[in-house]
Amino acid sequence: MKTCIIVPVYNHENAIPQLLSKLKPQGLPCLLVNDGSSPDCSQVLADCARQQADWLSLIERPANSGKGAAVIDGFNWAIAQGFSHAIQIDADGQHDVQDIAKLLHLSRDNPQAMLLGKPIYAASAPKSRVYGRQFTNMWIWINTLSLAIDDGMCGLRLYPLLAVEKLLHNTNIAQGMAFDIDIAVRLYWQGVDVLNLPTAVSYPLDGVSHFKMWRDNVLISQTHAKLFLGMLIRIPKLLLRHFR
Repeated sequence: MKTCIIVPVYNHENAIPQLLSKLKPQGLPCLLVNDGSSPDCSQVLADCARQQADWLSLIERPANSGKGAAVIDGFNWAIAQGFSHAIQIDADGQHDVQDIAKLLHLSRDNPQAMLLGKPIYAASAPKSRVYGRQFTNMWIWINTLSLAIDDGMCGLRLYPLLAVEKLLHNTNIAQGMAFDIDIAVRLYWQGVDVLNLPTAVSYPLDGVSHFKMWRDNVLISQTHAKLFLGMLIRIPKLLLRHFR
């Protein structure tokens, strides 16, 4: 196994140095994907990459196109560099970096599986976030005819890049906030097994969230609808997989 970390970044200049200080002890090469951030954030990213070039790389996207576009650019970089697996983690510091070791351990025993974080929220988490997550996961279960994916939106996950490369050659994946849902369902359709890892989720270190309530919920709903139509033509295959 040859694993790297991919961090899509859009205007998280305050959180990224602290996140990197936690990621470095994990001992993995890391790629920052600057998704058209502000000049201030871009400067912070460039400084980090220059000062920590022994383990940190940076690619620049000319304009902000969304999380999915940034992660896909990261996938293409990782595949070109010969990595077999990639860990995705959000830039805002909400994820428990210590769980990366658990992902690596699970992946060694299950190298062809997709590993997805299953968020454990504090009691103070907004109910709207919790209930919204339950709604989207219900649609994921419908669109896979399975309960295999515990949570389809967690930004901490590990991908087998051979399966990802095959998917990218055949499918256009959602570019924005619906990306995590879209790729998880489509990799499952492709036959990739799923393992779920419970992981604590906290509020962003810098208090910045790029989730736009109305716009992104509409886009996510459109993605669910598109996946639902795709599921209908896959019903025999999905049912056969389930019974096997």
